Amino acid sequence: MAKMTLDQLRALRAQKQEELEKRTVEGKDIQMIVGMGTCGIAAGAKQTFDAIVAALEKHNMAGKVVVRQTGCMGLCYVEPTVEVVMPDMPPVIYGKMTSDVAEELVVKHLIEHSLLDNHIFDRPAVDIVKH
Repeated sequence: MAKMTLDQLRALRAQKQEELEKRTVEGKDIQMIVGMGTCGIAAGAKQTFDAIVAALEKHNMAGKVVVRQTGCMGLCYVEPTVEVVMPDMPPVIYGKMTSDVAEELVVKHLIEHSLLDNHIFDRPAVDIVKH
């Protein structure tokens, strides 16, 4: 391995600190939880996870959202699944969330505060959702 200069080491440290900052939960009240059980991974959840992170970065929301992984959510037939929990919106589990839909999810749900009706597979009953 080639020796690194002091400037290269500083740049590497800054890059790693930035990556770690994305993982912190302090000050973030929006959660996106990607189902990463074997069924989800087989359906493309890893690519969906990466696409969500990229979309958050693209729309300058990475510092406001925690992106987590979980095991199977029990909705294997509509994997990949993503649960979104944020203030002033009902918690929703979306299904068939391929990497192609990740940016639409970020824009519609997180920025525009509207639901992606054609991907909803679980949410609270309509009588407890405030409009």
